[in-house]
Amino acid sequence: MTQGFELAASLARGVEGRSGAWGFIQGFAAPWAEALESGDGWAEADLDAAEERLGVRLPAALREAYLLFGRRRDLTSNHDVLLGPAELYVDDAKEAVVFRHENQGAASWGILLDNLQDDDPAVFIRPDLAHKSAERWEEWLERLSLCFVEIVLSESLQAGEELCDFLDPDDDSIGLLEENAVRLPFPAYPISEEEHTVRWFLGQGVLLRDDDGMAILARGRTAEDLDRVRDLIPGDWLNDYR
Repeated sequence: MTQGFELAASLARGVEGRSGAWGFIQGFAAPWAEALESGDGWAEADLDAAEERLGVRLPAALREAYLLFGRRRDLTSNHDVLLGPAELYVDDAKEAVVFRHENQGAASWGILLDNLQDDDPAVFIRPDLAHKSAERWEEWLERLSLCFVEIVLSESLQAGEELCDFLDPDDDSIGLLEENAVRLPFPAYPISEEEHTVRWFLGQGVLLRDDDGMAILARGRTAEDLDRVRDLIPGDWLNDYR
């Protein structure tokens, strides 16, 4: 893309491990939001206090993410909410440390207590259901650093109506998406699902997410970029007031 940042190539490195993930997020922030600066992360003392309160040691990947950009709500909390160090908690069943909430409380993301010794553990999601007995932690992504890449990408799709939009696709929409955008090298997820998965695409100045054909979300670098993808994938876009 512009400013020397190649999104697809950087993302390919970002999905390989922790250092690549943090490099991708740093590179993505500048052209798609605002560049990371010192002070965008929490202090070591905040994380140490969280560990003392919880009585557990936080994985290296969680500490690194919080130290680098944990206070940047525009990257982490436009829609769903990344909890601060003082808000981290162990769920009632004593199974996981919870670090993220769905914006209406419909789900939580966590790290199983049994996996806390791993530097970059798997992430699980638990739906908040009417029948509490049916709730259980389900696989989401295989590594926490990968989850933070997904968080930053997903939250960029919720940056405001001028740059972001939502389409309830018809039978032709997914085909047009695949024709006019390039599939990004992010693994299909949630990994607990074999068929119903999320995919990411990149068009000309536009980031897109296909939620298993149920929805297409788009984020343009500019309003003009967003208009272009609306024309390429016509339909009843939620924020298209032209």
